[in-house]
Order: sequence, then structure tokens, then C-alpha cells
Amino acid sequence: MKRKVSLLLSAMLLLTVVLAACSSKEKEETTGTTSANGDIKGKIVFLTNRTDMIGKQYNDYKKRFEEKYPDVDLEFEAITDYEKNLKVRIASGSYPDVVLLAGGIPNSDFPKYFAPLDDIHFSDDLYFKDLKAFEGKMYGVSSGSSTVGIVYNKKAFAAAGITEVPKTLDEFYAASQKLKDKGIVPLASNFKDKWPLDAWLYDVPTIIGNDSTHQNKRADSDAPYGMDSVYAQSWNILREMNKQGFLEKDINSTNWEQSKKDVAQGKFAMYLLGNWVINQVIENGAAANDVGFFPFPTDNSGELKAPLNPDFFYGVNKNGNVPAAKAFVQWMIEESGFDDFAGFIPTLKSKKPQLAQLSEFNSYNPKFIEAGPSNDTATEINNKAQIDQEAFVQEYVLADDPAKVLDKYNKMWASAKKSVTGSK
Repeated sequence: MKRKVSLLLSAMLLLTVVLAACSSKEKEETTGTTSANGDIKGKIVFLTNRTDMIGKQYNDYKKRFEEKYPDVDLEFEAITDYEKNLKVRIASGSYPDVVLLAGGIPNSDFPKYFAPLDDIHFSDDLYFKDLKAFEGKMYGVSSGSSTVGIVYNKKAFAAAGITEVPKTLDEFYAASQKLKDKGIVPLASNFKDKWPLDAWLYDVPTIIGNDSTHQNKRADSDAPYGMDSVYAQSWNILREMNKQGFLEKDINSTNWEQSKKDVAQGKFAMYLLGNWVINQVIENGAAANDVGFFPFPTDNSGELKAPLNPDFFYGVNKNGNVPAAKAFVQWMIEESGFDDFAGFIPTLKSKKPQLAQLSEFNSYNPKFIEAGPSNDTATEINNKAQIDQEAFVQEYVLADDPAKVLDKYNKMWASAKKSVTGSK
């Protein structure tokens, strides 16, 4: 073992000597831990969706990062409706040094806007390092990983007489009825805010179909949204929850920030979201021991499944302060502690998650379905059709005739598909 350490130290010393002899241009292309801190300087701005961290945790991040890189001025800019606003800013060329890559950007477009990140020397291998890649180069680093299931208030369950977590869909409906009868809102859908509906758009269809590639497979069909599709099956569960009064009283006036307080206080019993929301519920007043997490049963088979997903990916503006931005990305992954704060499964494969609720979740032995790369053709068709998928879910759930909604979007899809594939 000592011999291996000695050899490693010798290799590191040799690498240091080689780096010292690099040209100034090569120095500019290196990152925080592989170049002198003097090369990491200037102002950088990180555009984030975490509006709740402004003036709080981000103040600490700024202090700690600037202590390591005293020649850098780090600023945080938080925006709402992140993906929509980011696309607008990228199109106008006014996006900052570090962003969270929006899902609607085809991988083939990354070289137009972002710098490859392969030269960041992370301390270990990464999860999902190929998901935001193009032609062998990595353009995005996952900020953390998560699974999706039911985050629940244990006190609310106890008050409603629920002694075991539901393991079938019928049991889930029965538990929801008990909660409703006790005056507790069973599930916080955050229907109005739209983005929380992503779980019904991506994750529940993944569980139902036992396949994370359903969004990609749309590219092979002129009518991907049939009544028997994984999408309709998923949204029918949400329709039933709404029909039975298991969601907020007025789903068109929900409030995301307030819902965290309501779940923490047991006024609302459950979320269908990723494990990242658990710490936010705790921050809003719940005792950690009162918050649980279990896989969402989408049928009555008793077989539990769950997606394994990356969260937002860090991307670096190719025309920004690239060396300092790369140093920041590496620092966020390795030193910031954001993954633990957010309740993530860490991006570094060697780092163990600290979230106790993940142990409960894993105790139910779910089958994990890992996310794969996106399909640029499907992304292009969706963009061409201008389908707002979260709005699609809203329209379907509230429709008197959901089949007509599917038909409407299938026609939009078919028209866009013909335009996109016919031009290739």
C-alpha cells in the first residue's frame, strides 16, 4: 500500500513539473486544482433556480469559494421559470458564466454555447457523465442525483390511522381517502406551478413502462400520446386523485413555497417528488424523523420501481470566464456540500449520500431504472411543435374529454415530426 502511495505521489510531482512548463495558453485551459490560483481570477456569475438560497447558503458559498480563489468575484443570480428564461437568454447571447443546462437544448447544440468540461480533474468517476455529451466531449456535470417517490409526513399518516406505507395503487388510494377523511390534504401536487408535474411527465411513465427512454421513443411515432400510452396511464392516476379530492382544494391556485410549510406541518401529507425536497421540508419546520420516503406504487402488482435521475447539469459559457467557471463547477461538486444540503445522491460515485430517508426508501427494495441520454430528434420535434409538456399534463387532467387533448397534441407532434425528419 505504501509503495502505491509513493508511486502516486511521484506521479503527482511529475504532473506538477509538467504543468509548470506549460505555455500560457495551456494554463488558461486548466482548472482550479490543476493550475495556480493566479490563473483563476475575475468575475463569474452563476445562474441558479434556487431562489430560496439567495442571501442564505449562497452567501456562505461565496465566502468559502473566494477564500480558496481570492482573485475571483463570485455572484449568484436566481430566476424562476428557469428553463424557459434560460432558453431566451441563450438565444440572445446574454447568459452568464455558469448555468444549469435546460432540458430543451439538443446535445448537438452544446458546442455552440458551452465549453467542454473533460479537463476538470475530479477526484473520482461521475454519475451521468455521458448524458450531456456530444461527439465524445462532456458539456454538463450533474449537480447531483435523485430518485422519485412519495415524501410523506409520518405524523399525518399516524393521525389518519395509516400504519404501513402503501405498496399497491389501490392501497395508495385507500390511504389518501383516510387522510382526506381526517381533514388532511393527501397530496401536494403544486399543479399551478407546472414544473412539479414533471414527475407525472417523466418519472411515473418510466415506472409504468419500466423504461426511461419513453421520451426518446416519441421520435419513432406519429402519435406517441395514445390512450394506452405510458403518458395517459400516468396522467389518469393524477386525474383520479383530483376527481376524488385527494389534491389541493383549488389546484389552480397552488403555491410551491407554502406547500413546503404545509407538508412540514402535516396539513398536507405527501409529495410525489425527488428526495431533494426532503431537506426543504425539514428546513420548513418538520423534524427529520417525521419525514419519510417510499417508492410510488403505480399499479397493483406489488413490484416497486423507481427512476434514478440526474438533477440539473452545470454548464459553462464558452464565451465567459471559462477557467474560473470550471473551478467553480469542480468546487460545487467536491467541496460546497450542496449535494448533502439538497438531499442528493452525490455525483461523485465514491461519496455516500447522507440522507437518512434514502435508507428507508431502499428498504422497500425497489428496482431502479437509470436515466439515459436524450434523443436530439425527439427534442427537435418537441421544440418545433412548441409543446409545453407540463401545460399538456394540466390540460389533460382538467379536460372533460381527455382523448380530445391527446388527439390535439398528436396532430401537433405529427406535423412537427414531418417537418423535422423531412429536412434531414
